[in-house]
Amino acid sequence: MLEQSALELVASRGERLSIEAYRCDFRRYRGDVRGRHSWKLERQQDFEEQDASWEAFRRGRWEEALRLLEEEREDLQKAARRDRERSTAFHRVRVVEEPLTPYLQWELHALRVQAECGKKIRVVGPAQVAAFEAGGPLPEVVVVGDQVLYQVLYTGAGSLDGAVRFLEPGLVKRWGDFIRTLYEAGEDVLPFFARSVAHLPPPQTKAE
Repeated sequence: MLEQSALELVASRGERLSIEAYRCDFRRYRGDVRGRHSWKLERQQDFEEQDASWEAFRRGRWEEALRLLEEEREDLQKAARRDRERSTAFHRVRVVEEPLTPYLQWELHALRVQAECGKKIRVVGPAQVAAFEAGGPLPEVVVVGDQVLYQVLYTGAGSLDGAVRFLEPGLVKRWGDFIRTLYEAGEDVLPFFARSVAHLPPPQTKAE
């Protein structure tokens, strides 16, 4: 079994990237991927997004938030088609704690739309990562094409704050394998959504 210490991310062994540098670097690596897969682990239960749908959700306009998610379908389908043409996929593992936070309820609607458009998304519960969290929750991590690992950083309020980039092959591989194992053990987001999210009333937000 993988030891928790094998997943340790030491900031001094990576390179700190600003928000814009992270976005540019991520786009460059993702654009170059051919025939290899990428992996993302989402652990936090609350974030602050820069997104029209999220902004509508934050202001308590739930129906508008859902409508704006639906408007993203064409772009999502194009992105999924590009991935298929390049023989690659971006696999996403979402740790979900229940009862859901308002943010996570919104995000699961977003993930449902993405999955319906061809994105690869699965859900795991906190019990499935507990063995690796003796020292605290797992970080938010993205592995692109088995070449680069980003520890994505957030402010205390949950806003994006850049990333630390790691290029050490062994570390990148361990994290890629770890997220892949979680993905294989996880539940597809669509049946999870149908069972645990679809029937919920609109979430209460601070704006309300």
